[in-house]
Amino acid sequence: MITVEHVNHQLNGIPILSDINLSIEGPGITALIGPNGAGKSTLLSLMARLQPLQSGHILIDDQDITRAKSSDMAKRLAILTQDNPIQSRITVRDLLMFGRYPFNQGRITEQDQTIVDSALQRFELSDLDNRYLSALSGGQRQRALIAMVFCQQTSHVLLDEPLNNLDMFHARELMRRLRELTDTQGLTTVMVVHDINVAAAYADHIVAMKDGRIVHQGAPSAIITADNLKTIFHLDAEVLTHHGLPLVIHHI
Repeated sequence: MITVEHVNHQLNGIPILSDINLSIEGPGITALIGPNGAGKSTLLSLMARLQPLQSGHILIDDQDITRAKSSDMAKRLAILTQDNPIQSRITVRDLLMFGRYPFNQGRITEQDQTIVDSALQRFELSDLDNRYLSALSGGQRQRALIAMVFCQQTSHVLLDEPLNNLDMFHARELMRRLRELTDTQGLTTVMVVHDINVAAAYADHIVAMKDGRIVHQGAPSAIITADNLKTIFHLDAEVLTHHGLPLVIHHI
């Protein structure tokens, strides 16, 4: 469970987040949606301890993240950001093995190899395992980075725009795998996503943000409505129901 209490955040005196209170219960997928500048990525980065908290509290399984040891948090929480500093002159296999570092401290075990082999297969990277990141397409690199996150085998996974650079086929396959891994491994998965239909199809819970505040939260069927889309995005769109899930028609 992730608990956010009275979190505020400013950048150069400009409010980015205003009194955020949120409880994310697991297992399941929670999608953070909202227009550009809503504060979604900032909130995710604060949960991941990538930025210091300016006020309020964030707890992972009732443990205050500001007091927890980094070595302990690395076994509980994995993060994929939009801007990843990983060097390109390493192989895909080596990248995935980085996800095991919190557990092996660089002393690779047979279990680590098994976990990496499984991730390579699950994310369709087996044929690329010895290829350098610099030789990958944007979509292949994104899949490798996400596979590294899951090699970390934490109970909480934070993903900022995980579908970046992925074509329609690989975006769908990735979301199916995220759904499967979340369900089979009992994960608490939180993702920032711009595609409303992806959020509607795969998330258990949606948190809608605007101007640094939470404006709606609940099940996809409750959040993805024409009125709410107008409020959140200033978007006139038709919302249909397809296989029991909301489907937003906004292209015409």
